[in-house]
Amino acid sequence: MKKFLGFGLLLVAYFGFSQSSDLVRLEYTVLPEGESARKTSRYRFLVNVPFKLSKKDYLVTGAEYSIIDFNNDSIHPFDDRELQKFRIVDFNLGYVRRFNEAWTFVGVVTPRLASNFVDGIVKEDFKLNFSALSIRVNKDADIPTRLILGLSYNSATGFPLPLPIVSYYKKFHPNWSYMVGVPRMEFKYHYRERHTFKTALFLDGYFVNIQNDILLPDNDLGSGLSLSVVVGGLGYQYNINENISFYGLFGYTLSQQGILRNEERKKVYSLYNDGNVYFKTGFKIGIF
Repeated sequence: MKKFLGFGLLLVAYFGFSQSSDLVRLEYTVLPEGESARKTSRYRFLVNVPFKLSKKDYLVTGAEYSIIDFNNDSIHPFDDRELQKFRIVDFNLGYVRRFNEAWTFVGVVTPRLASNFVDGIVKEDFKLNFSALSIRVNKDADIPTRLILGLSYNSATGFPLPLPIVSYYKKFHPNWSYMVGVPRMEFKYHYRERHTFKTALFLDGYFVNIQNDILLPDNDLGSGLSLSVVVGGLGYQYNINENISFYGLFGYTLSQQGILRNEERKKVYSLYNDGNVYFKTGFKIGIF
């Protein structure tokens, strides 16, 4: 397993607002609670498989499946039966080129289906995302570092241009490391090999299509649901080995917006914007 994972950075995919370098991930998240949405749960399943094409080239294929239970027990001025359960399906296709021991190029194309799927699959459910990254790793140095620079286009964000991906990691002491950048920052304490504690600040969220538009009191139509949050939290990770671990994080949403949007992605109704608790736990097999 260690040799298989030791090929280097075989995959860095951009999922929603987050970077992922995992081969396997099983995750449960309790998304922010609010006055208009008591509890929203997300179940996430991810598998990526790398294939060696040559000494320096790799192909990565995989998929990610998320279930979002939007458990809504509040009263809205509209019929909210369409806001029950959503699904997001990503298909990952990546190309990796290792220029040398330090530098690696990664390109990822991710077709996505995101909807409540009450009427099967329609064209509005389909989105296309892509990322291009350069990664520099200095893992075996006395002070290990990792630099990621790139661009990512995510059709769910509503921005017509690619957004930057910037991440810098440094383990400046045997027991301490940090990572700064967008969309995630972390500060870690490595207590022996098995236990890692951390503080984190990161972005989370999703955008899904609503197949049967919701008619609102002012005659606007809600055609999509978006959630965007900024989370600060404390986490713990139990490391089975360098690449396999169980983890958990408890935090609070410093900023959040749950919004119904029309076909032009304009805001037509605010479901909630009050901060509250955030919790996630899971299992992963990762590159780093």
